Amino acid sequence: MGWMEVGAAEEFPLGSGREIVVGGQIVAVFHAEDGFWAVDGMCAHQGGPLAQGKLDGHCVTCPWHGWQYDVRSGKHLLTGRPMLTVYRVENRAGRLWIEVPETVEG
Repeated sequence: MGWMEVGAAEEFPLGSGREIVVGGQIVAVFHAEDGFWAVDGMCAHQGGPLAQGKLDGHCVTCPWHGWQYDVRSGKHLLTGRPMLTVYRVENRAGRLWIEVPETVEG
């Protein structure tokens, strides 16, 4: 596995999400009170843009049909089933880095 720099931490406003592409995959990066979290950028329901969803604590609500996920675990809030890939995020001296899985090439 490798790491990819995705930008300055200040480019990710508190309480919101931002869509980026990591290794050819759409990823939604969220800035919650306790840090940065990243999951698949497309809703498991019908592919809605999760980064545009409302973030409340660790819960993101898809703007298309209201499906809700925990950005820390990728779990659907109603079923508790993991539905989104979770990406590790590190803040290194004010720059955000995301871990890229081996199966995804940058």
